[in-house]
Order: sequence, then C-alpha cells, then structure tokens
Amino acid sequence: MKSGSISPRGIILTIVLCVLVFLPCGCGFFNQLGETTAEGHQRHERVLRLNRKEMMADIDRVLQLDEPSKLTDKRIP
Repeated sequence: MKSGSISPRGIILTIVLCVLVFLPCGCGFFNQLGETTAEGHQRHERVLRLNRKEMMADIDRVLQLDEPSKLTDKRIP
C-alpha cells in the first residue's frame, strides 16, 4: 500500500473503537450543563412529539388530506 492511503481495515477499526468508547456512556453523558435527568427526558420527549407532528403534517400534505379537495365545486359537510 502507498503511504498516506487509508485502508478499509483502519476505518473499520476506528469505527469499532469509537462505538466501544461511546456505548457505555449513553445519552446521559451528553446532557446540557445545568440540566437534570428529568429535564433531559422531557426535552427528548418534546423533540420526539414535535418530530411526529411534523411527519404527520408532511404525510397529510403529500396525501392531500390537509385541505379540501378541489375536484368538485360541491361542498361536502
């Protein structure tokens, strides 16, 4: 191999080492300063809830369920 080239074995080894270092830490390791575990959990729940709402709004928009159809001029109650 030429010097300076990156081998696939080196890339895989680097990824495995990073996973082994960060796996035991979990998400609690990356809490914001001054944030309790409960506040972090609430923040995660809020982000998941907002992401779910945005995804549902996008799906409704794609399926055209967010506004009345304009295929007919008669209104359906």
